[in-house]
Amino acid sequence: MVEELLTAVVAAGVGAAVYMGAAARVVKQYERGLVFRFGRLREEIRPPGFTVIVPVIDRLRKVNMQIVTLPVPAQEGITRDNVTVRVDAVVYFKVVDPASAVVAVEDYRFAVSQMAQTSLRSIIGKSDLDDLLSNREMLNQGLELMIDSPAVGWGVQIDRVEIKDVSLPETMKRSMARQAEADRERRARVINADAELQASHKLAEAAEVMSEQPSALQLRLLHTIVAVAAEKNSTLVLPFPVELLRFLERAAPPPAAAAARKEPASAGPASEGPGPVEVAGAADAAAVDRRKADAAAVDRGTADAAATVERAAQERTLGAAEPPPFPGESPP
Repeated sequence: MVEELLTAVVAAGVGAAVYMGAAARVVKQYERGLVFRFGRLREEIRPPGFTVIVPVIDRLRKVNMQIVTLPVPAQEGITRDNVTVRVDAVVYFKVVDPASAVVAVEDYRFAVSQMAQTSLRSIIGKSDLDDLLSNREMLNQGLELMIDSPAVGWGVQIDRVEIKDVSLPETMKRSMARQAEADRERRARVINADAELQASHKLAEAAEVMSEQPSALQLRLLHTIVAVAAEKNSTLVLPFPVELLRFLERAAPPPAAAAARKEPASAGPASEGPGPVEVAGAADAAAVDRRKADAAAVDRGTADAAATVERAAQERTLGAAEPPPFPGESPP
């Protein structure tokens, strides 16, 4: 009797252990458990920890509640300004409703991936190239809204969407590089022209100040010579001041006035000197006479030179035409 009782107790213990082994389940902290009884979803969602189900009758399915990082494959498309680009992105999402994520959609990961690809191609077609390169924040927000709208019914919440890279054709890269270089050159020329304009204003002001003090220009010249000589050059260029030439020109009397001063005064009253008109006429006459005398001298010199050349030619001709003397005859 005792043996039978012990056997029954051992059998019951073994049966209880097998039942507990088949019914016991452990749900991790980042998971939630859904129980299907005869294929029908139970309303109770099992929290993290130890839980028990009915073996054979119940089936437990665990759903991960962590944020999922889903890379979106590179999508090739044409922008609104007809530029072919390849854009890839990454989507961060998590499950907020385990029941909808399991029941409403077959595979929520695959569904989110396909929705992200189609939304990315749509964003590429609606945007310009400049927006894809510089205004990514707005595009990320638009892409997030496009993916999140259908994902709400799947029990999935889109946490963030980021455009990772925008690949351009090589020809477009070279064109953009040339455009940037031309823009930089344009700005450099504008800055250089502005600097020249400011320098011209300053030089004009400096010239105006130097014109009031002529010695300032000479001092500036000496300063320039000192600056050039400081470079240890073997050749020193010394500019001659133009003002000195003008001073000498003003100091020397004009030839017409000198000739007019040398000519005697015309007949007239002894008490009255020659008038301005008479002096000017005398100066003009003296200048005309001097030009005529110069021309006559040139003509005389030319005539003398021509006569000399002609005489030399005649002498050579006569010398060549005279017969040689006889051997026994003495020369005259």
